[in-house]
Amino acid sequence: MSFPSVEDQLDLIAKGAAEILPLEALKERIAQSIASGKPMRIKAGFDPTAPDLHLGHTVLIRKLRHFQQLGHTVIFLIGDSTALIGDPTGRNVTRKPLTPDQIAANAETYKEQVFKILDPIKTEVRYNSEWLDKLSYYDLVKLLGQFTVSQMLEREEFHKRFNDEQPIGMHEMIYPIAQGYDSVALQCDAELGGTDQKFNLMCGRNLQKHFGQPQQIILMNPILEGLDGVQKMSKSLNNAIGIHEPPFEMYGKLMSISDDLMWKYWTLLTDLRQSEIAQMQADVASGALHPMQAKKNLAHSITTDFHSKAEADSAAENWSLQFQRGGVSHDLEEVQISLESLGPRWEYPINDRPQASVKLSKLLVAAGLAESNSDGERKIKAGAAKAESVQIQGSDRGVTEIVLVGGEEFSLRVGKRAKKVKIC
Repeated sequence: MSFPSVEDQLDLIAKGAAEILPLEALKERIAQSIASGKPMRIKAGFDPTAPDLHLGHTVLIRKLRHFQQLGHTVIFLIGDSTALIGDPTGRNVTRKPLTPDQIAANAETYKEQVFKILDPIKTEVRYNSEWLDKLSYYDLVKLLGQFTVSQMLEREEFHKRFNDEQPIGMHEMIYPIAQGYDSVALQCDAELGGTDQKFNLMCGRNLQKHFGQPQQIILMNPILEGLDGVQKMSKSLNNAIGIHEPPFEMYGKLMSISDDLMWKYWTLLTDLRQSEIAQMQADVASGALHPMQAKKNLAHSITTDFHSKAEADSAAENWSLQFQRGGVSHDLEEVQISLESLGPRWEYPINDRPQASVKLSKLLVAAGLAESNSDGERKIKAGAAKAESVQIQGSDRGVTEIVLVGGEEFSLRVGKRAKKVKIC
């Protein structure tokens, strides 16, 4: 098999990587692969602890894709056995265990989702129950004997919990060892992980050395920040973009990220070479490319990856219609509101259609965008409420009012939430 040169491969492999250990070993392994015509074996493991993946999870999947594009064998490892423990990484408490049925159901959804990025024909899908469930008590004791308690307490999470007198389950200490044994079972040349996975990844190198195998190269990617640009992308922090989200929602969320974060998304969530991204940044800096257009291109690219070009085109058009041209997006949830239900102050009709001036806060409540009139007033004072193509005015009572006409349609927005309102 013919492979690109070492330099060409490193250009794509190293894109966005936070650390490669050891880098020289990776160069040597690539050169050996070229000389022998034998692809390297690259793996990334995912525990099916939740049914849906978000863009933060796809950083590693995208890097697997890069190795796949270069002709190497990529292994999407589903940690159905390690999921029974749960990865302690980033946890200050013991993770609640899942049942085997929950894990199996989540694993099926994972396979469906990752093939939006990876080529299903060229991807080796494996489950670590294939070997972990077959280990005897003797095998497990021998594995555990390769590590000490003091080594385990070097882990940041364990060290902090130990000092804070928080409980550490013995089963949690088995997790990095089990992950390390995955690399032995699969005879991996390289393993991918986040920067918070370094301890686990090193366990794989140590166990491969113990079993007389060449030690895997570790490639760590940075942690992807969520929509807030500060915290790690996480559904629990409400800053995530799920890869199953509708095209319009995905596109809109991507358009909400900061200009600075946009470049990290370009690096970690697309297949563009770093040189192409650098040229784009230079074009923005020189004024040849507007940053808004660069962000639109990013949102369109990522939305296309997980849906289709036609759906991404539609999402872009609807986003522009809603937020840039003052129109009404076709993809928004529609809510019908009668003028009578708002208790309006009636005015003269327009073209035989009723017209009224009503409190904007009351309209927000009726549309489900505020919990109460006082909540609506707070949102209005914060500048978060916006009605497209509808007249908003301050009344002589110091209350913000909105002029409504029967039969009209417009989009009503509070922060990132928006709905299409039809007045009847």
